[in-house]
Amino acid sequence: MSLDPDAELVRRVAAGDPSAMRELVSAKLPRLLALAQRMLGDRSEAEDVAQETFLRIWKHAGNWRQGTAKFDTWAHRISLNLCYDRLRKKRDVLTDVLPEQIDPGALPDAGLMAAEGDAARVERALQNLAPRQREAIILVYYQEMSNREAAQVLDISVDALESLLARGKRALQTILLGDDDHA
Repeated sequence: MSLDPDAELVRRVAAGDPSAMRELVSAKLPRLLALAQRMLGDRSEAEDVAQETFLRIWKHAGNWRQGTAKFDTWAHRISLNLCYDRLRKKRDVLTDVLPEQIDPGALPDAGLMAAEGDAARVERALQNLAPRQREAIILVYYQEMSNREAAQVLDISVDALESLLARGKRALQTILLGDDDHA
């Protein structure tokens, strides 16, 4: 494996250099925040995940081993794991109180929803995909990782990743075409 472009910076972070950490946050925050926001569908939660990701990097930078995985792969794995934790907590919240009945009438923002762009429709559709399909699509198409890098982050083979991508794209198409039927 070739020399990781972040190796020296991570070495400095592991040594406790605050300026190196600032540099690392500056370089990596946009991509990790975008990953978390697409996974969680909530900007505020995504910011919390990004912050926790960098806290873990600060604490555990010395555990990253060059040659085992690229630093970006390692950082994305941390962020994805934190997203999984949040999604699991949302799913596991149990309550004794039944939710109120949903009003079947048009929502107050129905006009705004009709005017929203394609990007927002795709973001909503992404939230309806199976989690592993969503992860694969986000890593490859939004995070611009190679299939090999994305497979490594997800700890699967490249063939398995390509299968997830194909199924995810078909599911997205079905969801988006179904949206057109209801528009």
